[in-house]
Amino acid sequence: MIMDEKNFDLIVIGGGSGGLACAQRAAEYGARVAIIEVARLGGTCVNLGCVPKKIMWNAAQIAHAAHDAAAYGFNIELNGHNWDALRQRRDAYVMRLNSIYAQNLKKRNIEIFQGHARLCGTNKVKINELVLKAEHIVLATGGRPAVPRISGVELGITSDGFFALRERPARVAIVGSGYIAVELAGIFSALGSAVTMVTRGDKVLRNFDHMLSSSLMQIMLDEGIIFANHAELMELKFDEKNLLVLSTLDARALGPFDAVIWAIGRQPMVEDIGLDQASIALDQHGFISVDCFQKTNVAGIYAIGDVTGQAALTPVAIAAGRRLSDRIFGGMEDCYLDYKNIPSVVFSHPPIGTVGLTEAVARERFGTDNITVFSTEFVPMYHSMTTNKPRTAMKLVTKGVDQHVIGCHVIGVGADEMMQGFSVAIKMGATKKDFDDTVAIHPTSSEEFVTMR
Repeated sequence: MIMDEKNFDLIVIGGGSGGLACAQRAAEYGARVAIIEVARLGGTCVNLGCVPKKIMWNAAQIAHAAHDAAAYGFNIELNGHNWDALRQRRDAYVMRLNSIYAQNLKKRNIEIFQGHARLCGTNKVKINELVLKAEHIVLATGGRPAVPRISGVELGITSDGFFALRERPARVAIVGSGYIAVELAGIFSALGSAVTMVTRGDKVLRNFDHMLSSSLMQIMLDEGIIFANHAELMELKFDEKNLLVLSTLDARALGPFDAVIWAIGRQPMVEDIGLDQASIALDQHGFISVDCFQKTNVAGIYAIGDVTGQAALTPVAIAAGRRLSDRIFGGMEDCYLDYKNIPSVVFSHPPIGTVGLTEAVARERFGTDNITVFSTEFVPMYHSMTTNKPRTAMKLVTKGVDQHVIGCHVIGVGADEMMQGFSVAIKMGATKKDFDDTVAIHPTSSEEFVTMR
């Protein structure tokens, strides 16, 4: 059967943050663009990640504020929290965003195709009964939650399932120790669930600076979160009361729980998209291999975002996608994303902001004698009135005699908002003297970054 064919300058497979940014930037240069999405526009971030997560985090922050209100003279009587009402309002907001993305694409004359796309050669993509052709193809299919290989794994849910919950489980186990795990744990705990963190090691956020990891873990313990460390899982099953129990290789029975959430990481969505048809190479972890220009090993085919395994953050995918279109269609031949000094935030309670190298990596890379560290820890002013007093901790990692700032880390109230500005300074090559010469804003926590001795 002869299939219909349509020609474009650019085909983007994946309508998530990176794919949308790449497609829209290309269209602004006058390129004929097609974007293909199998699910809802916006990808993980909008539908099952950053956006709905931040709404849930906001709810948890309000719960903390309500708890603290009495210390500030308020007499507040809480009558519980309606999880499902919040879910419905959150999902309605996300659906509005889906519509806005579609409208923005149509304004730029980008053709939207709904369905599963497969490469069928180096410059062709098959979608349903149609073949699309383009000189440039971008793979932006994203990732999905990983699950452990244990008996009964289907009884648990992933972060995707978290957003489908219609009621808050009273007792929940979070399996994992990364940023998704601690974010979900904080939300559940603040809204009233009894939370158990199940980890393979003995700490959370092991790839972050040690100060951040240890500080957050202590705060979580103080909040009443239970840790089951060094847990090698064997099975998840129902007990006689139809509650969930996790068993470990060292014969521990963890539970009972009303819900178990797998938050052990994410994996690329590379299956059944025709990578073999185009001979696209993968790295040792199954991600699509790319160079600094987002090029795969096949000319005319590129990859951006989570499917590449490079700093799986929404703004990273957006920046990579825009720079790719700037280079291909905007004449900026040397344009590419510099993956150094990318700031990020963990929406834990309290939040974490970080940019640059951890102290451990800096000492390993440049030698202990070349590294000077400045740090501080204090109760932030907000908590001077409250009974609960989680501490803010900050650290600057500097290199050489000029004390060039190569790492900036903070956990505490406002960390999520303060990190953006400090990231600009570090990206520009600021030294400790530059920080010292900056007048502090008082009274704030961020002023401690420019007054550390």
